[in-house]
Amino acid sequence: MMNIIDRHCERSEAIPIMRLLRTLRVLAMTMILMAYCVTTCAQPVSSTDLINNAKEYDGRPVTYEGEVIGDIMARGEYAWLNVNDDVSAIGIWAPKGMLKDIIHKGTYNEKGDRIEIKGIFHRSCAEHGGDLDIHAENIIKIKDGYAISMPLDTVKVKYAVLFGIILVLVGIWKVYTKLSTR
Repeated sequence: MMNIIDRHCERSEAIPIMRLLRTLRVLAMTMILMAYCVTTCAQPVSSTDLINNAKEYDGRPVTYEGEVIGDIMARGEYAWLNVNDDVSAIGIWAPKGMLKDIIHKGTYNEKGDRIEIKGIFHRSCAEHGGDLDIHAENIIKIKDGYAISMPLDTVKVKYAVLFGIILVLVGIWKVYTKLSTR
């Protein structure tokens, strides 16, 4: 009989410990998930925030979003690209393989692809001569760029033709007056 009571006591003491372990396991998983979301699900940081608070972001992972502008400059296995968030542009250093989906680069007649960069921010990168940059760890294309059609301003064309005609007439008049004075 004593044996049955001892076993019952041992089991009843083990149940709260098992519950505590299960609770700790759930808490640990929650903490891991929160840490993952803080680093990977973070909202994009603006260029203004990065520039004005460079010391706070230096060496830390950031998420930055904007339009690819200008040329992509290849340097061996890596490349430089500029990404503008409609306020300022930040230089991005990335492996060439991450850039294969980028087709459109913002220029006068083209809207660049919109991308999201996750990487390490450097306020004064020792590897790149002290430049402020982001070393990309992941790049995702959010939106395709497109060609911008600039309609021809017919009023300007008319004025250009009129100006050309006036120049030709002035030139003819000058030549005529020189020849007539001889």
